[in-house]
Amino acid sequence: MEEIKKINSMNEETSNLTGSKEYGQDKIKVLDDIEHVRKRTSMYIGSTSSAGLHHLVWEILDNSIDEVLAGYCKNITVELMKDNYIRVDDDGRGIPTEIHEETHVSTLETVLCSLRAGGKFDNDAYKVAGGLHGVGASVVNALSDELIARVSRDNKVYEMSFSRGVVTSGLKEVGVSSKTGTSITFLPDKTIFDEEIYENENIFDFEIIRERVEELSYLNRHTTITIIDSRVEPIVKYVYMSEGGIAEFLEKRVKGQAMDDGMIIPIEYLYGEAKSKDNDIIGVEIAFCYTRYHKNSSENFLGFVNRIKTIEGGKHIDGFKSAIGKILLDYAEKNEFFGKKGTKKPIEPFKYEDTRDGLFAIVSMKHPRPQFEGQTKTKLGNVDAFKAVSSIFEENFTKFLDENPEVASQLIQKVIEASANRIAADKIRNVDRKSALDNLSFASKLADCRSKNPEVSELFIVEGDSAGGSAKQGRNSEIQAILPLRGKVLNVEKVKISRALENNEIISLIKAIGTGYDIRPEDTAEDSIGHILFDIQKARYNKIVIMTDADVDGAHIRILLLTFFYRRMKGLIESGFIYFAQPPLYKIQFGNSSKYAYSDEEKDLIISSNNGRPSIQRYKGLGEMDPVQLWETTMDPDRRILLKVTIDDAILADRTFSDLMGEDVEPRRKYIQERAKFGTVDI
Repeated sequence: MEEIKKINSMNEETSNLTGSKEYGQDKIKVLDDIEHVRKRTSMYIGSTSSAGLHHLVWEILDNSIDEVLAGYCKNITVELMKDNYIRVDDDGRGIPTEIHEETHVSTLETVLCSLRAGGKFDNDAYKVAGGLHGVGASVVNALSDELIARVSRDNKVYEMSFSRGVVTSGLKEVGVSSKTGTSITFLPDKTIFDEEIYENENIFDFEIIRERVEELSYLNRHTTITIIDSRVEPIVKYVYMSEGGIAEFLEKRVKGQAMDDGMIIPIEYLYGEAKSKDNDIIGVEIAFCYTRYHKNSSENFLGFVNRIKTIEGGKHIDGFKSAIGKILLDYAEKNEFFGKKGTKKPIEPFKYEDTRDGLFAIVSMKHPRPQFEGQTKTKLGNVDAFKAVSSIFEENFTKFLDENPEVASQLIQKVIEASANRIAADKIRNVDRKSALDNLSFASKLADCRSKNPEVSELFIVEGDSAGGSAKQGRNSEIQAILPLRGKVLNVEKVKISRALENNEIISLIKAIGTGYDIRPEDTAEDSIGHILFDIQKARYNKIVIMTDADVDGAHIRILLLTFFYRRMKGLIESGFIYFAQPPLYKIQFGNSSKYAYSDEEKDLIISSNNGRPSIQRYKGLGEMDPVQLWETTMDPDRRILLKVTIDDAILADRTFSDLMGEDVEPRRKYIQERAKFGTVDI
């Protein structure tokens, strides 16, 4: 019906696209700062999803960190409060409260209500800072249903309240204090953010914020950062303070990737300073190590600028990668690691990319004038950052290699091995041969959809023929495909790809999705023969939904599928194509009326909100639902609940998969012991 409506209204839509002929001054809209933030929210915080919601916390937290960088703050507290309030306290200097000479209102109001107003434009106030645009705090204020600012300075405590960027209670003195600092408490505006966020009672994810707080403690040595979750009983509290800084941080991240005998170069730390193009001082910290194992990935590198995580990297990371490639290549050539034809030495010099195999690094920079791409600060653009990192690292690492020739030789041999593996894999990819997958029977029972448009097509992966039968009958066959799995998927963490390709369920997944799969550095040339190189553009479905029973077996199948996707089709997760379906746990009948509950809490709420004696059916599996029920509760795009799988911290995800799904029992045992108190048993 929607498509028919679109066709019938084509003339009207064309008119809307071409614009009205009546184009005068009344068509030009001038939005004030707050209105612009609320109408163009994604420009300021990236999105209105959960990531954008948490970005509000980062903006306020970054302001406190800027006080740390300025040398005035030693303690920060982040508290997740009931009813979705969140508070960030620090013992910095406190936002000024006197009347601002330009705005003629208090400086506190100016900072919180005016874009591009802040102390970071004045180098005397902040030599280095993460927030240089002056929009962070004011954006949070504009997107909050309520924001309360409390400032301690000049032996007094001041308070001011706002709603959606507008003052609701003017600046007033509420107490006395010998301390200084700023406390910001805010409640995000529900009308701004995606509805699905509010399907959870608590919209802020404690673990996401806890990880960021812990990360900041490593980046700001000797600073105590506390996180409190007051939403639960008993209250949860973590206190972080690091003595070792980013070297300690890297040790934590690499732990589990290699034992002591798996390290060629243990963690090294170095610090240096360089001049920026404006003749200011750039501070550079680098912690790095080399493992013997194959870990060649961009995820192995973390970059920070003024304590802000640059998720997409930037010139500082590029400078580090370029420097290490140049240094190792120069060392190999100088020490005659390459030979002529007929010798055992490699003829062809390795490439820079080969030098990253087994390399882990954290690069943290203090820059007085960082140029970020966008307000969300995901990528650094300063050319002088490239030069600063590369020159500082080159000087120190060259000296290290010269002083440690045995270690240098081991490292060069590892790089040469990585180069040989890459060359072998490239040759295999270029060979015109029939794919190994084509030589194996496609044993799946895929019920494909009629649409050939990946953007609207969905693939539901279900366990067993029973659930598969209901799903096939209840689906929208135009856009929804069903792939039943027979038995559990192979754990690809423990086997080579050649062994995985003997498993019918793995073959079914690869063929149904259509993207091919990734060859990893640890795969041998024989493992790689005939493989189809992963290409996200060949995905037959842009939404792949894992739909399993809400029990222990279903959870196990989900983690096995996720392990396969993460290890061999990671681009699907990175592109946001992987989802979990959320089937209901209960059907609650009141006479002729029925409702579905997706949790015990929702079940209790439904029962308490209705009169009469309910009839309760507990679903143990998807196969217990008839096609209509499965469609209404789990597959209907207008009513279903889907959880998107994302990778917020790729190295943490990598280590978690290794711990939970690998051969080593000890990390798995430790993981279960540490988290057993959070588990529930479904009997």
